[in-house]
Amino acid sequence: MKYAVIVFPGSNCDIDMYHAIEDVLGETVEYIWHETTSLDEYDAILLPGGFSYGDYLRSGAIARFAPIMKEVEKAAEIGKPILGVCNGFQVLLEAGLLPGAMKKNDQLQFICATETIIVENNQTIFTSEYTLGEEIAIPIAHGEGNYYCDPETLEQLKKNNQIVFRYKNNPNGSLEDIAGIINKQGNVLGMMPHPERAVSAILGSEDGKRLFQSILKHWREQRV
Repeated sequence: MKYAVIVFPGSNCDIDMYHAIEDVLGETVEYIWHETTSLDEYDAILLPGGFSYGDYLRSGAIARFAPIMKEVEKAAEIGKPILGVCNGFQVLLEAGLLPGAMKKNDQLQFICATETIIVENNQTIFTSEYTLGEEIAIPIAHGEGNYYCDPETLEQLKKNNQIVFRYKNNPNGSLEDIAGIINKQGNVLGMMPHPERAVSAILGSEDGKRLFQSILKHWREQRV
């Protein structure tokens, strides 16, 4: 399986994401610069955390207009797995690939901690290796991770089982403890916690590894 890690000016978790794929999964992965105009050769697209374009205006607002995003949108339309983590999630929201928006953390401070995350939906491309209701330890590191959407959107998220992860002890004020959501088609996941920082015991948790293993499992099943 061949993965693309999108790199924007200001990305700082791209190396972590690359490590998770190459060194932990043992799969092929390449860095893709934000000005690239084709993702056709890649099987999965990863948007890492960081501060794309310095987070000017608001997080993800400028990255949403990068040339590569047209290709990300095309990849989403044809069903390729797309994972946006932290700033990557913010970019997906700004691009309209996921519903809702991010506000500043309710205490108006940057948070860096390992949080307990509850798996709310294990019937996705990204979560099949987890059990429903499982509590996993995944780090967070953000200043604008307070997820918000209007009541109608929230109702749709619940109705379609699009809420994939929730915080056990909500650290940032996110609406209904939401930590990660998926699109209706089921191939675009955005999450604030960093699974790529939880792929080996030396990092303090291996719970994030199964997310990447789930993507690989899906790809292999599709090829049988």
